[in-house]
Amino acid sequence: MPQSLTKVYVHIVFSTKDRYPYITDDIKDELFDYLGGICKNMECYPVRIGGYRNHIHILCILSKKTPLVKLVEETKKSSSKWIKTRGSKFAKFHWQNGYSAFSVNPAQTGIVTDYIDNQEEHHRKKTFEEECRAFFRKYSVDFDEKYVWD
Repeated sequence: MPQSLTKVYVHIVFSTKDRYPYITDDIKDELFDYLGGICKNMECYPVRIGGYRNHIHILCILSKKTPLVKLVEETKKSSSKWIKTRGSKFAKFHWQNGYSAFSVNPAQTGIVTDYIDNQEEHHRKKTFEEECRAFFRKYSVDFDEKYVWD
């Protein structure tokens, strides 16, 4: 094949440092838009971005030119710098060191977008940690509790 064709959907999840609830109603929409702009600039087109008080979900189409680790690194670095300019209450803002990422079947993107859209309702019943554990079980990801949370 003379050209490279891809369409890889990826669901990325990461939290604030120590799950501090920085993502409040007054900043969340602007933050989600900013994260989407970073993705677009890296040719990783966002399908849906959302989250809840202490974490982010990004569903995007991964560029054939951008390694996943570079996308996450740039997303976290740029958004962390940006959010610190939004007021003194964000002066100590940091993202957690790690992240989770899962491939998504194109036929399942609607399920994932609905899931991201309903984060507030979802987290009335489940913590971020419980949510992550469920993802790890669903995707058969081996993990050690002492290295997952920071």
